[in-house]
Amino acid sequence: MRFTKMEGLGNDYVYVNCFREKVYDPEILARLVSDRHRGIGGDGLILIGPSARADFNMDIYNADGSRAEMCGNGIRCLGKYVYDHGMTEKTEFTVETQAGWKSGCGMCGYGQTGYRCGCRDGCSA
Repeated sequence: MRFTKMEGLGNDYVYVNCFREKVYDPEILARLVSDRHRGIGGDGLILIGPSARADFNMDIYNADGSRAEMCGNGIRCLGKYVYDHGMTEKTEFTVETQAGWKSGCGMCGYGQTGYRCGCRDGCSA
């Protein structure tokens, strides 16, 4: 399975592109990859997938395998990931989370709702 580990302001997650990879038991996988002694190590697992209502879906699993609604630093890295990996050419996009829709910026990696990041590349996420 291909994955990417990313860190945003102290939170580090293992990201899996579920457009290409299949994750059958994310709760178990989150515990395995998050183990800092026997696994990759991290705060949890973030699955990037398709959404019927937004540009992307983000499913977050904590290191203990429990589900999380949202993580601001996690969505920040997701924004950078999807933009850098050519999954979108948009600089502004929406992400469906367990906490509702959020907006993201691929140019600077900022992800929140109703915030203009004002990055130097001129995005307006």
